[in-house]
Amino acid sequence: MTFSLKSSVFAAAALSVAAPAIAQEVNIYSYRQPELIAPLTDAFTAETGIKVNVAYLSKGMIERLQSEGDRSPADVVLTVDISRLAAIVNAGLTQPVSSDTLKANVPAQYRDPDANWYGLTTRARIVYASRDRVADGEVTTYEDLADPKWQGRICTRSGTHAYNVALTSAVIEHLGEDGARDWLEGIKSNLARKPQGNDRAQVKAIWAGECDVAIGYTYYMGKMLSDEEQKEWAESVKVVFPTFENGGTHVNISGVAMTKAAPNKENALKLMEFLTSPTAQEIYAKANFEYPIAPGSQPDPLVASWGSFTADDVNLMTLAGHRATALKLTEEVDFDG
Repeated sequence: MTFSLKSSVFAAAALSVAAPAIAQEVNIYSYRQPELIAPLTDAFTAETGIKVNVAYLSKGMIERLQSEGDRSPADVVLTVDISRLAAIVNAGLTQPVSSDTLKANVPAQYRDPDANWYGLTTRARIVYASRDRVADGEVTTYEDLADPKWQGRICTRSGTHAYNVALTSAVIEHLGEDGARDWLEGIKSNLARKPQGNDRAQVKAIWAGECDVAIGYTYYMGKMLSDEEQKEWAESVKVVFPTFENGGTHVNISGVAMTKAAPNKENALKLMEFLTSPTAQEIYAKANFEYPIAPGSQPDPLVASWGSFTADDVNLMTLAGHRATALKLTEEVDFDG
Protein backbone atom coordinates (compact mmCIF):
# COMPACT_ATOMS: atom_id res chain seq x y z
CA MET A 1 0.00 0.00 0.00
CA THR A 2 1.31 3.43 -0.85
CA PHE A 3 0.34 6.89 0.30
CA SER A 4 0.99 10.25 -1.33
CA LEU A 5 1.44 12.84 1.38
CA LYS A 6 0.55 16.56 1.11
CA SER A 7 0.23 19.21 3.78
CA SER A 8 -3.40 18.24 4.25
CA VAL A 9 -2.71 14.52 4.24
CA PHE A 10 -2.37 12.54 7.43
CA ALA A 11 0.62 10.19 7.42
CA ALA A 12 0.26 6.43 7.15
CA ALA A 13 1.63 5.92 10.62
CA ALA A 14 -1.18 7.98 12.06
CA LEU A 15 -3.80 5.85 10.34
CA SER A 16 -3.19 2.87 12.58
CA VAL A 17 -4.01 4.83 15.72
CA ALA A 18 -7.52 6.00 16.42
CA ALA A 19 -7.73 9.75 16.74
CA PRO A 20 -10.39 11.55 18.74
CA ALA A 21 -13.04 13.34 16.71
CA ILE A 22 -12.02 16.92 16.03
CA ALA A 23 -14.95 19.25 15.47
CA GLN A 24 -13.46 21.06 12.50
CA GLU A 25 -11.83 18.20 10.64
CA VAL A 26 -12.95 15.44 8.31
CA ASN A 27 -10.84 12.50 7.11
CA ILE A 28 -10.93 10.84 3.69
CA TYR A 29 -9.53 7.56 2.40
CA SER A 30 -9.23 7.92 -1.36
CA TYR A 31 -8.36 5.78 -4.36
CA ARG A 32 -8.53 8.87 -6.54
CA GLN A 33 -5.37 10.82 -7.32
CA PRO A 34 -4.44 13.94 -5.30
CA GLU A 35 -4.74 16.29 -8.27
CA LEU A 36 -8.33 15.24 -8.87
CA ILE A 37 -9.71 16.01 -5.43
CA ALA A 38 -7.44 18.77 -4.12
CA PRO A 39 -9.52 21.51 -5.82
CA LEU A 40 -12.62 20.12 -4.13
CA THR A 41 -11.20 19.79 -0.65
CA ASP A 42 -9.67 23.25 -0.87
CA ALA A 43 -13.02 24.72 -1.91
CA PHE A 44 -14.84 22.87 0.88
CA THR A 45 -12.42 24.19 3.50
CA ALA A 46 -12.71 27.72 2.12
CA GLU A 47 -16.51 27.53 2.34
CA THR A 48 -16.89 25.80 5.72
CA GLY A 49 -13.63 26.25 7.62
CA ILE A 50 -13.47 22.47 8.05
CA LYS A 51 -10.00 21.02 7.45
CA VAL A 52 -9.87 18.00 5.15
CA ASN A 53 -7.22 15.30 5.73
CA VAL A 54 -6.76 12.85 2.87
CA ALA A 55 -4.97 9.50 2.79
CA TYR A 56 -4.33 8.46 -0.81
CA LEU A 57 -4.31 4.67 -1.06
CA SER A 58 -3.23 2.69 -4.12
CA LYS A 59 -4.91 -0.49 -2.86
CA GLY A 60 -6.16 -2.29 0.24
CA MET A 61 -8.87 0.11 1.40
CA ILE A 62 -11.21 -2.65 2.56
CA GLU A 63 -8.45 -4.46 4.42
CA ARG A 64 -7.34 -1.25 6.13
CA LEU A 65 -10.84 -0.34 7.25
CA GLN A 66 -11.42 -3.88 8.50
CA SER A 67 -8.21 -3.92 10.52
CA GLU A 68 -8.98 -0.52 12.07
CA GLY A 69 -12.57 -1.42 12.89
CA ASP A 70 -14.40 1.02 15.17
CA ARG A 71 -11.10 2.84 15.79
CA SER A 72 -10.71 3.95 12.17
CA PRO A 73 -10.11 7.68 11.70
CA ALA A 74 -11.70 7.61 8.22
CA ASP A 75 -14.99 9.47 7.84
CA VAL A 76 -15.62 9.02 4.12
CA VAL A 77 -14.19 7.03 1.23
CA LEU A 78 -13.79 8.20 -2.35
CA THR A 79 -13.34 5.72 -5.16
CA VAL A 80 -14.15 4.97 -8.77
CA ASP A 81 -15.96 1.98 -10.30
CA ILE A 82 -19.20 0.50 -9.01
CA SER A 83 -17.51 -2.79 -8.14
CA ARG A 84 -15.26 -1.05 -5.62
CA LEU A 85 -18.13 0.89 -4.08
CA ALA A 86 -20.25 -2.25 -3.84
CA ALA A 87 -17.38 -4.24 -2.31
CA ILE A 88 -16.93 -1.65 0.46
CA VAL A 89 -20.67 -1.69 1.17
CA ASN A 90 -20.90 -5.49 1.09
CA ALA A 91 -18.00 -5.70 3.55
CA GLY A 92 -20.15 -3.82 6.07
CA LEU A 93 -17.80 -0.83 6.21
CA THR A 94 -20.27 1.95 5.38
CA GLN A 95 -23.41 3.37 6.92
CA PRO A 96 -26.63 4.65 5.33
CA VAL A 97 -26.83 8.42 4.97
CA SER A 98 -30.24 10.04 4.68
CA SER A 99 -30.20 13.57 3.31
CA ASP A 100 -32.66 15.51 1.18
CA THR A 101 -29.72 17.42 -0.29
CA LEU A 102 -27.96 14.24 -1.40
CA LYS A 103 -31.13 12.88 -2.94
CA ALA A 104 -31.73 16.14 -4.79
CA ASN A 105 -28.17 16.25 -6.12
CA VAL A 106 -27.84 12.60 -7.16
CA PRO A 107 -30.36 10.91 -9.49
CA ALA A 108 -31.68 7.58 -8.21
CA GLN A 109 -29.77 5.42 -10.70
CA TYR A 110 -26.49 6.88 -9.40
CA ARG A 111 -26.97 6.17 -5.71
CA ASP A 112 -27.29 3.09 -3.59
CA PRO A 113 -30.95 2.15 -3.02
CA ASP A 114 -29.99 1.62 0.62
CA ALA A 115 -28.24 5.04 0.78
CA ASN A 116 -24.75 3.67 1.49
CA TRP A 117 -23.07 5.55 -1.39
CA TYR A 118 -23.73 8.45 -3.72
CA GLY A 119 -22.34 9.10 -7.18
CA LEU A 120 -20.32 12.18 -8.10
CA THR A 121 -19.37 11.80 -11.76
CA THR A 122 -19.77 9.29 -14.58
CA ARG A 123 -17.78 8.11 -17.56
CA ALA A 124 -19.35 6.36 -20.57
CA ARG A 125 -18.07 3.02 -21.93
CA ILE A 126 -18.03 3.86 -25.60
CA VAL A 127 -16.58 2.86 -28.95
CA TYR A 128 -13.52 4.53 -30.40
CA ALA A 129 -13.86 4.22 -34.18
CA SER A 130 -11.33 4.95 -36.92
CA ARG A 131 -12.12 8.17 -38.73
CA ASP A 132 -10.80 6.68 -41.97
CA ARG A 133 -12.13 3.12 -41.87
CA VAL A 134 -15.47 3.28 -40.04
CA ALA A 135 -18.39 5.17 -41.54
CA ASP A 136 -20.70 7.35 -39.49
CA GLY A 137 -23.59 5.26 -38.22
CA GLU A 138 -21.78 1.96 -38.75
CA VAL A 139 -21.73 1.30 -34.99
CA THR A 140 -24.94 1.93 -33.08
CA THR A 141 -25.34 -0.74 -30.37
CA TYR A 142 -23.21 -2.85 -28.05
CA GLU A 143 -24.95 -5.91 -29.46
CA ASP A 144 -23.72 -4.97 -32.94
CA LEU A 145 -20.08 -5.44 -31.89
CA ALA A 146 -20.65 -9.20 -31.86
CA ASP A 147 -21.70 -9.16 -35.53
CA PRO A 148 -19.29 -11.08 -37.83
CA LYS A 149 -18.90 -7.95 -39.98
CA TRP A 150 -16.36 -6.78 -37.38
CA GLN A 151 -14.24 -9.92 -37.62
CA GLY A 152 -10.58 -9.00 -37.14
CA ARG A 153 -11.43 -5.33 -36.52
CA ILE A 154 -11.93 -4.95 -32.73
CA CYS A 155 -9.36 -4.19 -30.01
CA THR A 156 -9.96 -4.21 -26.28
CA ARG A 157 -8.19 -4.56 -22.96
CA SER A 158 -8.56 -7.72 -20.85
CA GLY A 159 -12.09 -8.97 -20.47
CA THR A 160 -11.44 -9.56 -16.77
CA HIS A 161 -10.48 -5.95 -16.09
CA ALA A 162 -13.01 -4.20 -13.85
CA TYR A 163 -14.02 -1.79 -16.64
CA ASN A 164 -14.99 -4.58 -19.03
CA VAL A 165 -16.52 -6.70 -16.28
CA ALA A 166 -18.85 -3.79 -15.53
CA LEU A 167 -19.87 -3.62 -19.20
CA THR A 168 -20.44 -7.38 -19.33
CA SER A 169 -22.57 -7.02 -16.19
CA ALA A 170 -24.71 -4.53 -18.10
CA VAL A 171 -24.96 -6.98 -21.00
CA ILE A 172 -26.20 -9.63 -18.55
CA GLU A 173 -28.84 -7.22 -17.28
CA HIS A 174 -30.11 -6.56 -20.81
CA LEU A 175 -29.57 -9.89 -22.58
CA GLY A 176 -29.52 -12.44 -19.79
CA GLU A 177 -26.73 -14.89 -18.96
CA ASP A 178 -26.99 -16.90 -22.19
CA GLY A 179 -27.16 -13.75 -24.28
CA ALA A 180 -24.11 -12.34 -22.54
CA ARG A 181 -22.15 -15.54 -23.18
CA ASP A 182 -23.03 -15.35 -26.89
CA TRP A 183 -22.03 -11.68 -26.93
CA LEU A 184 -18.65 -12.38 -25.35
CA GLU A 185 -18.02 -15.20 -27.83
CA GLY A 186 -18.96 -12.90 -30.69
CA ILE A 187 -16.63 -10.14 -29.51
CA LYS A 188 -13.82 -12.65 -29.06
CA SER A 189 -14.32 -13.91 -32.62
CA ASN A 190 -14.04 -10.36 -33.90
CA LEU A 191 -10.82 -9.42 -32.09
CA ALA A 192 -7.89 -8.23 -34.18
CA ARG A 193 -5.45 -9.26 -31.45
CA LYS A 194 -5.37 -10.82 -28.01
CA PRO A 195 -6.80 -8.47 -25.31
CA GLN A 196 -3.98 -6.36 -23.91
CA GLY A 197 -2.99 -2.94 -22.62
CA ASN A 198 -5.22 -0.19 -21.25
CA ASP A 199 -7.92 1.85 -23.00
CA ARG A 200 -5.39 4.28 -24.46
CA ALA A 201 -3.43 1.37 -25.97
CA GLN A 202 -6.53 0.43 -27.97
CA VAL A 203 -6.70 3.89 -29.52
CA LYS A 204 -3.01 3.68 -30.38
CA ALA A 205 -3.73 0.37 -32.10
CA ILE A 206 -6.43 2.00 -34.24
CA TRP A 207 -4.01 4.81 -35.14
CA ALA A 208 -1.43 2.16 -36.09
CA GLY A 209 -3.94 0.32 -38.29
CA GLU A 210 -4.09 -2.83 -36.14
CA CYS A 211 -7.88 -2.56 -35.68
CA ASP A 212 -10.76 -0.29 -36.60
CA VAL A 213 -12.87 -0.06 -33.42
CA ALA A 214 -12.14 -0.38 -29.71
CA ILE A 215 -14.03 -0.32 -26.43
CA GLY A 216 -12.96 2.33 -23.92
CA TYR A 217 -14.01 5.09 -21.55
CA THR A 218 -14.70 8.63 -22.67
CA TYR A 219 -12.33 10.28 -20.22
CA TYR A 220 -9.29 8.73 -21.89
CA MET A 221 -9.98 10.89 -24.93
CA GLY A 222 -9.43 13.99 -22.81
CA LYS A 223 -6.25 12.56 -21.33
CA MET A 224 -4.87 11.70 -24.76
CA LEU A 225 -5.71 15.08 -26.23
CA SER A 226 -3.79 16.65 -23.32
CA ASP A 227 -0.67 14.60 -24.07
CA GLU A 228 1.49 15.70 -27.01
CA GLU A 229 2.61 12.15 -27.78
CA GLN A 230 -0.91 10.72 -27.65
CA LYS A 231 -2.82 13.59 -29.26
CA GLU A 232 -2.28 12.11 -32.73
CA TRP A 233 -3.79 8.81 -31.56
CA ALA A 234 -6.89 10.58 -30.25
CA GLU A 235 -7.33 12.59 -33.41
CA SER A 236 -7.36 9.40 -35.48
CA VAL A 237 -10.64 8.24 -33.88
CA LYS A 238 -14.14 9.49 -33.28
CA VAL A 239 -16.20 8.88 -30.16
CA VAL A 240 -19.31 6.79 -30.73
CA PHE A 241 -21.94 6.36 -28.01
CA PRO A 242 -23.48 2.91 -28.55
CA THR A 243 -26.61 1.90 -26.69
CA PHE A 244 -28.25 -1.35 -25.75
CA GLU A 245 -31.12 -2.18 -28.08
CA ASN A 246 -33.53 -1.80 -25.17
CA GLY A 247 -31.58 0.76 -23.15
CA GLY A 248 -29.01 3.50 -23.14
CA THR A 249 -25.24 3.95 -23.04
CA HIS A 250 -23.41 2.10 -20.27
CA VAL A 251 -21.75 4.33 -17.70
CA ASN A 252 -19.62 3.75 -14.63
CA ILE A 253 -19.20 6.06 -11.68
CA SER A 254 -17.04 7.72 -9.09
CA GLY A 255 -18.67 7.92 -5.70
CA VAL A 256 -18.50 8.74 -2.02
CA ALA A 257 -19.62 6.84 1.07
CA MET A 258 -19.55 7.47 4.82
CA THR A 259 -17.65 4.88 6.82
CA LYS A 260 -19.33 2.89 9.55
CA ALA A 261 -16.85 4.20 12.12
CA ALA A 262 -16.90 7.89 11.02
CA PRO A 263 -15.64 9.86 14.07
CA ASN A 264 -16.65 13.20 12.49
CA LYS A 265 -20.07 12.22 11.22
CA GLU A 266 -21.56 15.72 11.06
CA ASN A 267 -18.62 17.08 9.08
CA ALA A 268 -18.65 14.00 6.87
CA LEU A 269 -22.25 14.69 5.92
CA LYS A 270 -21.40 18.31 5.13
CA LEU A 271 -18.56 17.13 2.91
CA MET A 272 -20.77 14.63 1.08
CA GLU A 273 -23.43 17.26 0.47
CA PHE A 274 -20.80 19.66 -0.81
CA LEU A 275 -19.20 17.07 -3.12
CA THR A 276 -22.53 16.24 -4.70
CA SER A 277 -23.45 19.88 -5.33
CA PRO A 278 -23.60 20.91 -9.01
CA THR A 279 -20.67 23.31 -8.62
CA ALA A 280 -18.41 20.75 -6.95
CA GLN A 281 -19.38 18.05 -9.44
CA GLU A 282 -18.45 20.30 -12.34
CA ILE A 283 -15.02 20.98 -10.78
CA TYR A 284 -14.48 17.28 -10.17
CA ALA A 285 -15.69 16.23 -13.62
CA LYS A 286 -13.51 18.79 -15.41
CA ALA A 287 -10.39 17.54 -13.63
CA ASN A 288 -10.78 14.07 -15.13
CA PHE A 289 -12.86 14.69 -18.29
CA GLU A 290 -15.93 13.05 -16.76
CA TYR A 291 -19.64 13.95 -16.63
CA PRO A 292 -21.28 15.62 -13.61
CA ILE A 293 -24.63 14.09 -12.71
CA ALA A 294 -26.37 16.71 -10.55
CA PRO A 295 -29.47 18.21 -12.19
CA GLY A 296 -28.51 21.38 -14.04
CA SER A 297 -24.77 20.66 -14.06
CA GLN A 298 -22.80 20.78 -17.32
CA PRO A 299 -19.72 18.92 -18.56
CA ASP A 300 -16.55 20.72 -19.60
CA PRO A 301 -16.82 22.10 -23.18
CA LEU A 302 -14.22 19.61 -24.45
CA VAL A 303 -16.20 16.69 -23.05
CA ALA A 304 -19.43 18.15 -24.42
CA SER A 305 -17.82 18.38 -27.87
CA TRP A 306 -17.78 14.59 -28.15
CA GLY A 307 -21.57 14.57 -28.39
CA SER A 308 -24.55 13.85 -26.20
CA PHE A 309 -25.94 10.49 -25.10
CA THR A 310 -28.66 8.95 -22.98
CA ALA A 311 -27.23 6.96 -20.11
CA ASP A 312 -28.64 3.53 -19.37
CA ASP A 313 -31.06 3.86 -16.47
CA VAL A 314 -30.26 0.60 -14.67
CA ASN A 315 -29.18 1.23 -11.09
CA LEU A 316 -25.47 0.57 -10.85
CA MET A 317 -25.88 -1.49 -7.67
CA THR A 318 -27.93 -3.92 -9.77
CA LEU A 319 -24.99 -4.25 -12.16
CA ALA A 320 -22.63 -4.85 -9.25
CA GLY A 321 -24.76 -7.87 -8.39
CA HIS A 322 -23.90 -9.40 -11.78
CA ARG A 323 -20.14 -9.04 -11.34
CA ALA A 324 -19.44 -12.64 -10.29
CA THR A 325 -21.47 -14.01 -13.20
CA ALA A 326 -19.75 -11.62 -15.62
CA LEU A 327 -16.34 -12.86 -14.50
CA LYS A 328 -17.47 -16.49 -14.74
CA LEU A 329 -18.73 -16.04 -18.30
CA THR A 330 -15.58 -14.19 -19.36
CA GLU A 331 -13.46 -17.04 -18.10
CA GLU A 332 -15.75 -19.74 -19.55
CA VAL A 333 -15.36 -18.36 -23.09
CA ASP A 334 -11.62 -17.87 -22.49
CA PHE A 335 -12.00 -14.29 -23.65
CA ASP A 336 -8.38 -13.35 -23.02
CA GLY A 337 -6.98 -16.61 -24.44
